[in-house]
Amino acid sequence: MERDQDVVLQYAIKVLVTAIVVVAVSELGKRSSFWGAVLASLPLTSLLAFVWLYRGTGDTEAIASLSHAIFWLVLASLPMFLVLPALLRNGVWFWPALGASCLVTVGLYFGLVRVLGRLGVQL
Repeated sequence: MERDQDVVLQYAIKVLVTAIVVVAVSELGKRSSFWGAVLASLPLTSLLAFVWLYRGTGDTEAIASLSHAIFWLVLASLPMFLVLPALLRNGVWFWPALGASCLVTVGLYFGLVRVLGRLGVQL
């Protein structure tokens, strides 16, 4: 019973910390797009994932593998930050622009994974 309570508490802490980060980016972005972007561009999600994974497993090889995969996959996500503003500035409504940006990113993920596989890079 105590173990179950510990697991629930750990999940609650993870959700709370993650929510605080997302809300902080959103609120800071309302006041200053620059500082909101600075906070959002920090690899906070990755850092939190590393901490949660280490605390949950103590497996440093899993963290190293996750970090390696994140490095490569970030490359596929970067164009989204060019496609979305380009669509918005050309009059595309927010939701369709966001959807199109996400579709481009997903396509790039698949393409990058395929290319990396041919180059022998394991994710």
